[in-house]
Amino acid sequence: MNERVRLTVWVRGRVQGVGFRWYTRANALRIGELVGFASNLADGRVQVVAEGPRAECEQLLEWLRDGDTPGKVEGITEIWDTPRGGYDAFEIR
Repeated sequence: MNERVRLTVWVRGRVQGVGFRWYTRANALRIGELVGFASNLADGRVQVVAEGPRAECEQLLEWLRDGDTPGKVEGITEIWDTPRGGYDAFEIR
């Protein structure tokens, strides 16, 4: 059974103003079964919250770490948790 999880990721680097949130959403939709959001933070990071099956969240995390993302990812901080719900889709905020 593929447990459902909540993945929160803070992405550091040149990730604002380069389409990073749009590509993150597109990739989450491509992976499928993920809901949540990607949002710019005031300090220049992007926060990504994804809820769904663990395997799909792991795919998204791998793409954020090593994928062909826009801009330049310099670091990732991640937290795994239980899903909280409240999302109908994967959005850009």
